[in-house]
Amino acid sequence: METVTPLLSLPTTADRPLVVQTNDLKKVYRTGFWLNQKVVPLKGCTLQVYEGETFGLLGPNGAGKTTLLKTLLGIIRPTDGKGSLLGKPLGDRSVKQRVGYLPENAYFYDFLTGWEFLQYVAGLFGIPADVQRKRIPELFELVGLAQSAARKKQLRQYSKGMLQRVGMAQALINDPEVVFLDEPMSGLDPLGRYQIREIILSLKAQGKTIFFNSHVLSDVEKICDRVAILARGEMLCVGSLQELLGTADVYHVKLKNGNPAVLRRWVPDLEFQDDGWHGHLKGHPPDFLASLDLMGAQLVSMTLARPSLEEFFVQQLRQRGIYASQ
Repeated sequence: METVTPLLSLPTTADRPLVVQTNDLKKVYRTGFWLNQKVVPLKGCTLQVYEGETFGLLGPNGAGKTTLLKTLLGIIRPTDGKGSLLGKPLGDRSVKQRVGYLPENAYFYDFLTGWEFLQYVAGLFGIPADVQRKRIPELFELVGLAQSAARKKQLRQYSKGMLQRVGMAQALINDPEVVFLDEPMSGLDPLGRYQIREIILSLKAQGKTIFFNSHVLSDVEKICDRVAILARGEMLCVGSLQELLGTADVYHVKLKNGNPAVLRRWVPDLEFQDDGWHGHLKGHPPDFLASLDLMGAQLVSMTLARPSLEEFFVQQLRQRGIYASQ
């Protein structure tokens, strides 16, 4: 598994203001001819996201991720519970200018060019024309569309990946403080996913707060400060990768032969099973490897002890009976 190194060293959460806060947030829809049936996509969601964080919301299809995101943005109203965005109650119009949003299935005006679409969105924000002339080319460059004919091509002629890129550009047109992205890697090839990751990391470097949903857990593992798992409308867990998965530099080793008393200096929890010694390495791996011959031991395997985010995700769902192995 690839070791993840944080891009920036952020202050502790206690030193940073809250950008998103929810307390027991709930959403209920009534369905059926007589509206006598209930669908509950959110069942009491409590969450905090701090300034400057890159926060990943994970969950299977139908978990309530998009419902939560739309509730935070004020697109839909919660049935119960409280929340705030940038210090204002959910739905407060005064925060709209400070927020960027890329929906999962964005609607675009087919007969506008990419440039005209960004001009239109900029106009909605009241961005002056001279600022638009500088900002729009920068965004085309940022999302990887500057070298194509995208600025002059009508959106109905865009590929799905190009639409996703121009959607990212419109989410950033107002230079927002916090950016909400609903499945930003959807429809992108590996190069496009890499570019979106780089964009998110550049926004992080600018001190912006990024809140996004994704099914691409490898990308989440590389760029997020903290993650949450939502399933059946309930928040299963929230925390940093280290809090949820464990330390990234702990290795499990399997050895043959060697003096157990000496090996335990490196592997304190050494145990013998399946014709070999097993345990977790304590110490610098290169020094340990260099000492094997002196200890008369042979290394069979050395792997990172912590699970991948994907393994942890599946484990959390299985424990709650949401996903069963075949």
